[in-house]
Amino acid sequence: MQLIKRLSLASRLALLFAACTAVVSLLAGVLFNQASEAHFIELDQQQLDNKLITLRSTLQGVDSAKSFAQREAQLRAELNRQPDLALRITAAGQRWFDTAPSVSLPAAPGLHSLQNAGTDYRVYNAPLMAGLPDSPQLSLMLDITHHQHFLQRMQRLIWLTVGLSALATALLGAWAARSGLRPLRRMGEVAAGVSAHSLTQRLPQQHMPVELAELAQAFNAMLGRLDDAFQRLSAFSADIAHELRTPLSNLLTQTQVILTQPRPLEDYREALHSNLEELQWMAQLVNDMLYLAKADHGLLMPKREPLVLTDEVEALLEFYALLAEDARVSLIREGSAQTSGDRCMLRRALSNLLDNALRFTPAGGEVRVRLAQGARGVTLTVENTGDGIPAELLPRLFDRFYRADPARHEGSSEHAGLGLAITQSIVRAHGGRIYCESAAGWTRFVIELPS
Repeated sequence: MQLIKRLSLASRLALLFAACTAVVSLLAGVLFNQASEAHFIELDQQQLDNKLITLRSTLQGVDSAKSFAQREAQLRAELNRQPDLALRITAAGQRWFDTAPSVSLPAAPGLHSLQNAGTDYRVYNAPLMAGLPDSPQLSLMLDITHHQHFLQRMQRLIWLTVGLSALATALLGAWAARSGLRPLRRMGEVAAGVSAHSLTQRLPQQHMPVELAELAQAFNAMLGRLDDAFQRLSAFSADIAHELRTPLSNLLTQTQVILTQPRPLEDYREALHSNLEELQWMAQLVNDMLYLAKADHGLLMPKREPLVLTDEVEALLEFYALLAEDARVSLIREGSAQTSGDRCMLRRALSNLLDNALRFTPAGGEVRVRLAQGARGVTLTVENTGDGIPAELLPRLFDRFYRADPARHEGSSEHAGLGLAITQSIVRAHGGRIYCESAAGWTRFVIELPS
């Protein structure tokens, strides 16, 4: 059993083909052998029936041993015409005639098969005069040894055919299996060569069998996802280093400058306040990264409580009212809706969207929050006027540390490019989705939450 488990797939297929061929050949041979034997029995029956008619004609009217003696010469002449036929005539327990005295015959009427001294016989027992209970009994013995030899040769041929067919099928099956499994070996080679520096390899799908084309497509898709994830991870690592480099450099430089010579107490206090701001921003960045790490591992477990989204939006708009007034931006709410979810998490998500909208809305523009309650759930839209976002950048807006503006804000202690990524994680934790649209001077972030 252990050996079978360790066989290759090609070997298993070859053995399966061989076993199937052997079984089919054996069944066909057995059926053919039985059909041949039945055919020979039918031919022997016909021959014995014809000979019985001839013998009855020759012995017509014979009802005693004396009358039989008068016909014996004629009977022997008839039997001499067919050397493979023997005859026994019995009446009242006595043998009148017997050309095979050493053969023990069955007493039952009808057709029988027996073997005696290496010779095979077909025996046919029948009365000389049909319908008379005390009629002499005829036992015709037809030598069928040549028939049996033919059947034996055919049986040996069947076994030989089964063996050769199984062997040929095994060899051809192994070759066909190896040829058919070549794409799988190619997949193994590609998989073995996959590394962080070779994620661009792909399997050719044009010449693959239909059964393997889907597997190759799924394998290529997996490689594409791995490549994309690795690229994102590399970019994520570079962005983390970029974001932390500036505040760390500021801390080191300012501390070194302060320590170069004795200074008044006020200078030390001012330096410590400046360092505190940088450290707070770094702490917030680390907390945001930990928050996203929890989201990636499915550890964000929002509480479910009834929420009146209208009240939550009004509270946030009131919070941002002074900032909007300074930027000369109008804040507008439309519609109403209710849902269930985590109040703090949803407030954080909406706050990120409002802060993002205010930063990119020009003076005199509008930020509008629209709520809609539908049969499938709640739709919350945060939209603002201003310059649109190119369509090719929309899918990347929710990437970590991504900014639509390619210019880096060195030393920025406010926006590290994690707000939208956190918002997306919160929405997904609630079973919803978020996407962005930008057209006709409006940029919209749409959140869809289930009922």
